[in-house]
Amino acid sequence: MNISKINKTAFAFLAIAIVLISTQSCKKYPDGNGISLRSRTARVENTWKIENYKINGTDFTSLVTDYTETFTKNGTYSYKWGSKNGDGGWNFQNKDSEIKLNGSEDQTSRTLVILKLEEKTFWYYYMEGNDRHDLHLIAN
Repeated sequence: MNISKINKTAFAFLAIAIVLISTQSCKKYPDGNGISLRSRTARVENTWKIENYKINGTDFTSLVTDYTETFTKNGTYSYKWGSKNGDGGWNFQNKDSEIKLNGSEDQTSRTLVILKLEEKTFWYYYMEGNDRHDLHLIAN
């Protein structure tokens, strides 16, 4: 076998291995994609509606079908649920794996642990006492 052909094959294999390894290491969120061309801020900036809502694994989606959250690129946050609404600020924290909400009505602050953040999909959970609230949101 030709040495030059072996070197090209080895190089191609090495290049593929590097791409696969680097793609896995770029994965920021447990359920998210490995790579995105949009910044995290650009991905979170949207008005989101409920796709699925669970508390400790029990489905409560039917109770919050009209719930929406809006995040802007300048760090403002608002939510609307029927006649209830509130607003405040948001910012990434903990190496962008969480979002800290501040000053919203009904809450002084809340930490959202991001599970998935894509252009049209935003999943997170937050703890309220011992209760875990999982929200799967989609772009409105």
